[in-house]
Amino acid sequence: MKKNFWMLLLFIVIGLLTGALVSRWLAPVSGLSFLTKTSEVTWKPSADLLVFSYNITLRIDLSLLSMIGVILAIWIYRKM
Repeated sequence: MKKNFWMLLLFIVIGLLTGALVSRWLAPVSGLSFLTKTSEVTWKPSADLLVFSYNITLRIDLSLLSMIGVILAIWIYRKM
């Protein structure tokens, strides 16, 4: 399989989603709250250029399990 940036990006997104899904499943378990606690990262670029304007909001909720998912995804990508 040919390695390129888009495949790496796909693996990272799948790793993030998998980690977030596992985090949601484990949220009711009180002993694992350190793994499921999320931190919000927000980026809001905007501009008014007289002809058009834009306002974009990108919000990512990161947990320790999401980061573990990204690390595993990159490791699997490198092993391919």
